[in-house]
Amino acid sequence: MIGIVAVSHSARLGEAALELALQMVPGGGVRVEVAAGAGVDADGAPVLGTDAVAVATAIDALAADCDGVLVLMDLGSAVLSAELALELRASDVPVRLVPAPFVEGLLAAVVAAA
Repeated sequence: MIGIVAVSHSARLGEAALELALQMVPGGGVRVEVAAGAGVDADGAPVLGTDAVAVATAIDALAADCDGVLVLMDLGSAVLSAELALELRASDVPVRLVPAPFVEGLLAAVVAAA
């Protein structure tokens, strides 16, 4: 099984795109982790951005159950965070980084992996 990590600047976008993508494969058969946003501010509002540690954690969460992990990134710092995450991760599962249009790319990846 291939796992997918979706890296987006927006946690809301990441969760919404995942919800949409998983509707395309009602039987499941695919594992997806979302590593999106850069946490929350002092008021609890989501902060836009990416976090390499969150990406590495998502890769490691999939590593035990997957033969490989596809990391789908939207743009800018998502690419940089994913590249750094390869150095930070604890697992040695094969990983492929793929910059792509986020929603469309996630839909295609989930359907193909299922």
